[in-house]
Amino acid sequence: MTSTAESKRAFVLGGGGIQGAAEVGMLLALAEADLRPDLILGTSIGAINGALFAADPTRDGAGRLERFWRELGSESVFGSGLLEQVRTLARGRTHLHGNERLRRTLTAALPARFSELEVRFECVAASIERSAAHWFSEGPLIESLLASSAVPGLLPAVEIEGEHYLDGGLVHSIPVGRAVELGAQEIYVLHVGRVDSPLAAPRNPLQVGLVAFEISRRHRFIGEMERLPEGIEVRVLPTGSEGPRFNDSSQLRYWDVAAVGDRIEAAREATSALLEDLA
Repeated sequence: MTSTAESKRAFVLGGGGIQGAAEVGMLLALAEADLRPDLILGTSIGAINGALFAADPTRDGAGRLERFWRELGSESVFGSGLLEQVRTLARGRTHLHGNERLRRTLTAALPARFSELEVRFECVAASIERSAAHWFSEGPLIESLLASSAVPGLLPAVEIEGEHYLDGGLVHSIPVGRAVELGAQEIYVLHVGRVDSPLAAPRNPLQVGLVAFEISRRHRFIGEMERLPEGIEVRVLPTGSEGPRFNDSSQLRYWDVAAVGDRIEAAREATSALLEDLA
């Protein structure tokens, strides 16, 4: 059941698509160090990872999450083939992929409602009608996760109770401030490496879009980190590998599963080493 106690230790998981495999390695290391959260917050792929861990916040649960990722194939979430993408775009006019495969995958792996999770969990999505962040913390779980991970242009907006939602990364890429609001005093930040990757001035139209979106993702996190209240301890965990680049088309390979295992292991080793140093 969801804890009703005041939240002290929080895990905050950011967005980043397939690079969210790094967060799996971090969760493995945290579980191996017997660090159990009182609160888990997630955005986009971080919401999915966070919910899966909140369902079983143990070493076994982290191991199941690792297997979940290692068994992923491109067809399990997005399907395959340019023709299918063209058909989906023609039907929906706003996105390249449907979310039915992702819904089935999550339904098979997770309980139906927030209240069935073992740790208090919240995820964020961007409300289209209100141009605002919306936090989901109760009721049906799967649709909330789909809303939080509805990447613009790739997946459809998700309608919940008459309101439409897009990816939470548009409003809260790494929601440290939310953890502080909810009473967390010890915060572990799980991210995909973007906060470590320097940006450079764009040199072509593709880079303009990528860099602009990345600035919008980072600025709130950076501001919240700069304005942390006294007594709040935040630990930004390492990925153990070079973050994504924004100077080429690599960001367009948004579901390339080839490096999943390497990302998991690199983040696990680097985070384990950090936790040992902190102990």
